Amino acid sequence: QVRLVESGGGLVQAGGSLRLSCAASGRTASSYAMGWFRQAPGKEREFVAAITWSGSSTSYADSVKGRFTISRDNAKNTVYLQMNSLRPEDTAVYYCAAGLSVRTLTSVENAAYWGKGTLVTVSS
Repeated sequence: QVRLVESGGGLVQAGGSLRLSCAASGRTASSYAMGWFRQAPGKEREFVAAITWSGSSTSYADSVKGRFTISRDNAKNTVYLQMNSLRPEDTAVYYCAAGLSVRTLTSVENAAYWGKGTLVTVSS
């Protein structure tokens, strides 16, 4: 069992930055690929970014490439999402997820564990 707890959400103006954190607990937490998804009001949950258990490989949605950076610190069992140049369309609840690989974690159905989410609101 892996428990995921997100933090770092909040209200920011367009063009600003936020860093989300996801603290993972559980004996095998550091062996999973980790990812971030988001869900805007009235929309389906969508993939944002993912990272391998070693941190050597990452994957990003086209909509965030060049603006968001995912990283992890296995010593702290924590995954981060650095979000820069935020836009109003980035407004959503952001969820941390764990899965078997970066390749498969781009799909909601392949996430084995989920956090409860943290709200990010970007004002124009």
